[in-house]
Amino acid sequence: MDIKARMTDIIMKEADAVRAIKVTDAFEQAVTTLGACKGKVVTTGIGKAGYIAAKFAATLSSTGTSACFVHPAEAGHGDLGMLTTDDCIVAFSTSGKSNEVIEMLENARKLGVTSVIGVTSHTDAPLRDLSHLLLDMGPDIEEPCPLKITPSASIAIMLAISDALALTLMELKNFTLGDYHARHHRGYLGSITRAKPNYDTDPA
Repeated sequence: MDIKARMTDIIMKEADAVRAIKVTDAFEQAVTTLGACKGKVVTTGIGKAGYIAAKFAATLSSTGTSACFVHPAEAGHGDLGMLTTDDCIVAFSTSGKSNEVIEMLENARKLGVTSVIGVTSHTDAPLRDLSHLLLDMGPDIEEPCPLKITPSASIAIMLAISDALALTLMELKNFTLGDYHARHHRGYLGSITRAKPNYDTDPA
């Protein structure tokens, strides 16, 4: 095996998968929905999609949108109590059929949560019926894994979609360096925002 060539092929296939995303009107509507959310954005997903959901919540939180991740398995053990009727759920599932995610959304609906944005690729996914907005990942995602099953291209797509939502929302909110520093004042990012010449020394 030519290892460098194989690694290059994997990277290119993931990049191609991201480039194939079709940004429809639903994407714009999703940003509008998240921006108008009166509560918090609750993200969820299981497995690899769950890691993307958690990262999305972290990115939103540091860029001016209150958000948290709820693990769908823990939702059935009391964490569903974090939800309010003003919240908006963003659910990630490539198949749109993950039992834990579907169960969480069904129970969230019983609690009166009506704003749900689903991110999936399958056209026959139950997630579609439980979402008021659907962000389509594309139906023909080819995983570069030799077995064609390890989530990688699909996860790259989820990450790109979540970043597009978060960063567009950040820009629409006119989020400033001072705002960023107030939420992320430690570590390397905290140091570089503090060092910027137009940093507002009194973000409050």
